[in-house]
Amino acid sequence: MKKKKTKRILRTVFILASIGSLYFVPWILVKAWILPLPDTVQEQIDEAIEYGFDGLIVYVDQTGKPPEFYAAGWHDRENKIPAYPQALFKIGSITKLYLAVATAKLVKEGRLSLDKTLAVYFPELAGRIQYSDKITLRMMLQHRSGIPNFVDHPDYWKKPPKGRQEILDYGLDLPADFEPGEDYGYSNTNYMLIEDLMDKILGYPHQQYIKDEILNPLGLKNTFGSLSEVDLDDVMSGNYVGVDKDFKYEDTGLMLATAEDVGKFLKALNDGSVFKEGEQEIYSSIYVYEHTGLLPGYQSIAKYHKDMDMVVIQFNNTTNFDGYEWSIAEMVYSRIVKILKKQNS
Repeated sequence: MKKKKTKRILRTVFILASIGSLYFVPWILVKAWILPLPDTVQEQIDEAIEYGFDGLIVYVDQTGKPPEFYAAGWHDRENKIPAYPQALFKIGSITKLYLAVATAKLVKEGRLSLDKTLAVYFPELAGRIQYSDKITLRMMLQHRSGIPNFVDHPDYWKKPPKGRQEILDYGLDLPADFEPGEDYGYSNTNYMLIEDLMDKILGYPHQQYIKDEILNPLGLKNTFGSLSEVDLDDVMSGNYVGVDKDFKYEDTGLMLATAEDVGKFLKALNDGSVFKEGEQEIYSSIYVYEHTGLLPGYQSIAKYHKDMDMVVIQFNNTTNFDGYEWSIAEMVYSRIVKILKKQNS
């Protein structure tokens, strides 16, 4: 009798615990995952707006077919301007693809060496970066340097940096995350230093080199190195959940582009047409062929799908680093790719 009573109590406790745990289930993710797949990309991004995204842009370029452009939601909610596919967008860390290509070109030209150390290139920083005499340019490009990521500094968000040097300072004078070459640790500090190195070697801004050697040859006229080069009305507003501010006015120092321009660049990166002879072999040894971007107000995904010889770019202008916005964006992107595959079958 005692055993039966104990079993009933345990069963009741288990049921109550299971019900209670449902409170912590991110139902918005469940909904995004289990809803029936729409027939079209436009239906999918219209549906995605219901998850709290202010605006969405999608660009699809499949070899042998005309490019496809999609948009939903708002370009600028405050001024009641609907989202449109040709808007400029802050692409965040997708910028690293352009920087890595530029570095590969400079290495081929003999102006940079992948095996020279940070201490050689930046002797003035040798005492501020641990293992600087062992960290090579190759390791920095591959995020295998162990240099701390400046955005992970505890004061970065409490006391936002006001200039480039203040940003860099958040990644200096800290213990290394690991010994150079011994692990992988994504660090924006790596690429900020690479930008500075390119400026130093070139004797002029690296953005101009990227324009001359990458953008102009590919005919990319809607890609820009900084906010100062563009008409702000053309830039999609950037929204952060719970913050009454348009983040498009913040100059991050990273690139801006239309989804179409990012798509054309990514296609050229993957088919090799962005490279001159000998450059692609160098690039393949140092970096990847797709990327994502995340900034306050801006999320972006840029991927090439080899099985369909297709590039799919997705931009959305709503973020919340403590919420599910990024996970939902990835789900939406995955569903868009499934729709496109279904249409091709």
